[in-house]
Amino acid sequence: MRTQVGIIGAGPAGLLLSRLLTRQGIDNVVLERRSAAYVLGRVRAGVLERGTVELLEEADCAERLHREGLVHRGLQINFDGSSLRIDLAALTGSGVIIYGQTEITRDLMKAREADGSVTLYEAEATAIEDVIGARPRIRYRQGEQDGVLECDFVAGCDGFHGVSRTAIPTTVLTTYERSYPFGWLGVLADVRPCSDELIYASHSDGFALASMRTPTRSRYYIQCPLDIRLDDWPDDRFWEELKRRLGADAAERVTTGPAIEKSIAPLRSFVAEPMQYGRLFLAGDAAHIVPPTGAKGLNLAAADVRVLARALIGYYKQNRTDLLDAYSTQCLSRVWRAERFSWWMTSLLHRFPDADAFARKLQRAEFEHLATSRAAQMALAENYVGLWAERDIP
Repeated sequence: MRTQVGIIGAGPAGLLLSRLLTRQGIDNVVLERRSAAYVLGRVRAGVLERGTVELLEEADCAERLHREGLVHRGLQINFDGSSLRIDLAALTGSGVIIYGQTEITRDLMKAREADGSVTLYEAEATAIEDVIGARPRIRYRQGEQDGVLECDFVAGCDGFHGVSRTAIPTTVLTTYERSYPFGWLGVLADVRPCSDELIYASHSDGFALASMRTPTRSRYYIQCPLDIRLDDWPDDRFWEELKRRLGADAAERVTTGPAIEKSIAPLRSFVAEPMQYGRLFLAGDAAHIVPPTGAKGLNLAAADVRVLARALIGYYKQNRTDLLDAYSTQCLSRVWRAERFSWWMTSLLHRFPDADAFARKLQRAEFEHLATSRAAQMALAENYVGLWAERDIP
């Protein structure tokens, strides 16, 4: 099989890139090791920055997003009984939209099916060859059959555990990583959210987050040790601990109900440099991971896709190579700023196992500075709604 751009991974990054290229007449094929049903069954974040929304509009995949998405103009931070609202709209002129990653994936799948785009599901990429040459190849296995996809370029959108990053020699690739000594225990439930905006809470016993997917579906998290067992956390215990950490005002508004999904997510910061090698380009989790505290993972992937789509369109439409050459540098500037913000939010709001009273006092001082400084609030707001300045986009 032959195509212009071979895309590994049918998550939002891979599907969005494919959609943008197809609309410009650039041939592409997506390989995905899982089934379509499995991809749609993954529960992921849903806080969308303005730049991500604009990119979905460009892909003509934002109609349902605008109809069903929840516009948030602010967020709330609770700290040991004190509460602060960050007015995103007043500080930046923008807000965020709550719309689940599963729904973005569904919209992209539907659009690509309508335009006849090719996705090979349950086709696992096993090797990427000759990315330094002019005709890279992706070897894959689908069922009992082995296949080869020849292409001009390879886009590795296959996540942290995918094959794409391993195709960059260790002599070229440098990775930076920080693992956090805790995780998030998350519950998805068909209950009314306790707030119209997200609540981030720092309690002496750990972090909690009140979020939502729709007006009738809530997503809640509490910080937890990495070695807990889900069986030790029945629904009643989770709700009790959540309400205690959120604080009295929010707790009164929490509607409890049976969990339709419960999971533990570890927290990690990770960056791989460079994000390109020859004709291979990494995007999304294949190149970087952020703690979910700053709501940056999906948005960073979309930002990568925007830069890569522009570069590939420039190559095929104008015979330009400068945008492709600048891809890694362009993306990493934003990536590291998002890593910094996500680390800062995580450090402010979580209880670290080895932290003493001095460390907690520093967190309190940071919160009080945020509460009394418009400049500090603006810095948080600018990062939260997204750093999508035009100078960052080729």
